[in-house]
Amino acid sequence: MTPTITAFKWVPPFARGFVRDIRARWAFEEAGQAYDVDLVDGIYVKSQAHRYFQPFGQIPTYRDDTIEIFESGAIVLHICEAADALVPADPAARVRATQWLIAALNSVEPWVMQLAVVDVFEADRDWSRSRRPKVMEDLHARLRDLADALGDREALDGGAFTYGDLMMVSVLGGLRGTGVLDDHPNLAAYVARGEARPAHVKAMADHLATFEDAKQGEVA
Repeated sequence: MTPTITAFKWVPPFARGFVRDIRARWAFEEAGQAYDVDLVDGIYVKSQAHRYFQPFGQIPTYRDDTIEIFESGAIVLHICEAADALVPADPAARVRATQWLIAALNSVEPWVMQLAVVDVFEADRDWSRSRRPKVMEDLHARLRDLADALGDREALDGGAFTYGDLMMVSVLGGLRGTGVLDDHPNLAAYVARGEARPAHVKAMADHLATFEDAKQGEVA
C-alpha cells in the first residue's frame, strides 16, 4: 500500500500552517515518496477506532504495509530512514541527527508550546497574562542556548541539512508570526532557509490546500 498519514480535514484559521501533519508531509517530499492522506475530524481522533492506533487521540499517524506508528518524530525518522533521505552517511553524524530530532521535541518544543498556551489556547484564563512574562523569559533562554549551539553554521551539525534540522525547523516554525525569533537572528535565518526548501514549500501548500478544498466543498 502507499504510505498513509492522517490529517485534519478542517482546523481553525489560527492553526493552519502549524498542524503536525506538515512534518510528515515535508519528510515525504524530501524523500520523493508518494503518500496518501486520510482526512479526519475532531470527533474521529477521539474515537476508540483512532485511539487503537494513537492512544492520545492526536494526529498524524502513519501506516504502510509493515507498520503503524504515531508521533511526528518517529514518523519523520521512519520516512527518512526508509528512503535514505536527509540521513548522514557517517554513522556518528547520523546519531547526532537523531540527537537533534529528539532535542527539538524534548528540549525546545515544550517552551514553544507554552507561548501558544498563554497566547492562544488559554488566553482567556486569568492567569495567562501574569504567566506570560515568565513564559517569554524561559523561551528566550532556551532559544539563546540553541542559537549558541547553531552559531554561524547553515545546519545544526555543521554539514548538510538532516532530519534533525527538519524537525528543529518545524518546531521553531511554531513561532511564525510572533516576532520571537527577531531576537535570535541566526535562528530566524535558519528557519527561513529550511522553510524555503522546495520540499517544505510543497508540503505546506498541500497542507493548506486541504482547508481550501474543505471550503469549496461547503460552498458546493
